[in-house]
Amino acid sequence: MANGYSSLCDDFYLDMFVNTELDLPLQSDTVLAFFERIQKQYPTMGCFARRENSEYCLEEDHNSGQYRWVALETDRVGSGIVNPVDFEEVYSQDKFVLGLIPYMLGISHLDVDSLDITYAMDFYCVGNHDQIIAEALGSSAFNCLLDLPLTKAIDHSPSIVVALSEDCRTQARISVESRTSIYDPDKSPQTLEEAISLSFTVRQYRAASGKFDMLESFERQCMLADELMADKIVPNLVHPLINVIAQKRLT
Repeated sequence: MANGYSSLCDDFYLDMFVNTELDLPLQSDTVLAFFERIQKQYPTMGCFARRENSEYCLEEDHNSGQYRWVALETDRVGSGIVNPVDFEEVYSQDKFVLGLIPYMLGISHLDVDSLDITYAMDFYCVGNHDQIIAEALGSSAFNCLLDLPLTKAIDHSPSIVVALSEDCRTQARISVESRTSIYDPDKSPQTLEEAISLSFTVRQYRAASGKFDMLESFERQCMLADELMADKIVPNLVHPLINVIAQKRLT
């Protein structure tokens, strides 16, 4: 499926995370062998780095604006593409990673705590991000304070988690994050280097009984996330944000 979401935002991310109960084996030989296998499949992924908190990442060069990445952290494995052309290239990479981790990282179905599929969008804009979010997404209950004289939003990053199944093991989380400082809302950010970030995640927890099939769950979650993104998130959150940002740019 072609990626139509990039036209709605400045940067679009489609990510997968496998969250584990046990710490991952992050010895140098294990880490290098894992990433060497990734690079063999995707030769353009040549940027390897160790970051804070024992996080290791292999990714493509960022200069083109579109790049693959795979990361190992203490208790999770991540995979994704920034600004992908179509979703199938992301899904193919994620499935490849899912196929590797049982054998190269020793992650069994018992070790999986949960699996995340995340859609994320960045909207670069100057000014008070909190005020933009409040105007675009604020409910009447919150607006009762914003209607007071001289008030302005200085910390408005709404989020909600909902259960999508009777056993509450399938969940969705939506959050919108401001980058404006609460200490100087009218002066930061004044450049397009900071973005309002919208993140939508469908998470599947391991069931209390039975085997957690990562590939089966991945495919089901992708279908569910795509449906909810198109039917709920874009019309009710993305479009209102875009409209308010556009109005601010004209003033």
